[in-house]
Amino acid sequence: MTETEQAILQALTELDRQVKAMATANPKPNLVPLFTRLDELSRQLPPNTSPDLRHYLQKKSYEKARLFLEGRDAENAAGNCGHR
Repeated sequence: MTETEQAILQALTELDRQVKAMATANPKPNLVPLFTRLDELSRQLPPNTSPDLRHYLQKKSYEKARLFLEGRDAENAAGNCGHR
């Protein structure tokens, strides 16, 4: 896993944590900085990055991207686009 992919996984894990805590959080967390960070990191991925990971990030399928980076891509369900 590249450093950029590791940073993306860290950001995705933090996003997942904050989203799960939203129901009880007061005040609600501002997720915009995490989305901005993910966009920045996505642009830094090298050309040989997995097309699946690129697809998930471009489509903002952040849970699928997280599962992919955790080695759990088999758990991803097919999306509306027909891509798993």
